[in-house]
Amino acid sequence: MKNIFFIALISLFAFTGCNQPKPVKTIEDLKAGIKGETTASAKYAAFAQKAREEGNANVAKLFDAASKAESIHAANHKKVLEGLGEKMEAFTPEFVVKTTAENLKAAIEGETYEVTTMYPQFLADAKAEKVEKAEKSFNWAFETEKKHQQFYTKALEALNATAENTLPVEYAVCPVCGNTYDKAFLDEKCAICQTSKEKFIIV
Repeated sequence: MKNIFFIALISLFAFTGCNQPKPVKTIEDLKAGIKGETTASAKYAAFAQKAREEGNANVAKLFDAASKAESIHAANHKKVLEGLGEKMEAFTPEFVVKTTAENLKAAIEGETYEVTTMYPQFLADAKAEKVEKAEKSFNWAFETEKKHQQFYTKALEALNATAENTLPVEYAVCPVCGNTYDKAFLDEKCAICQTSKEKFIIV
């Protein structure tokens, strides 16, 4: 009888031990990430249109590629959020469209914030709360935003030097993690998630 009671007690502890508290901070971060990436995607699409209107076709291509990448990041974050039993509240992206040069400066500021502040904190939270899928999604976005920051910086420099035609004319975006390449310089597999280059989206 004692043995039965002991086994039942162990089973109870095992059962209650599985009911881990919700990763509150990571859930907040995922929602903030979805909002940020969705807004960035819409904003960059609008920036691309403005660049075309101003005759900056190559800069427009960069904004198009980044817009696609950000939509992939948002979708990845949303999938993780829903896997945690949570839903994203409806919202409307808000942003301002100015000149192409000003839009590039705004993009650089946004990407810099993401790579120096936002995603490092999100990654720390996900690691602390042991949410591996969130950590992976955040890392994919983090590594991609570093490249976007570099692309935008070079684009602004080229625009200021009236050398916009020296920028890439096509980009390739990994459909899994959003990693963004100058199409002229592709890896055989995505450097971030190892997806084959044959699956890349050409922009």
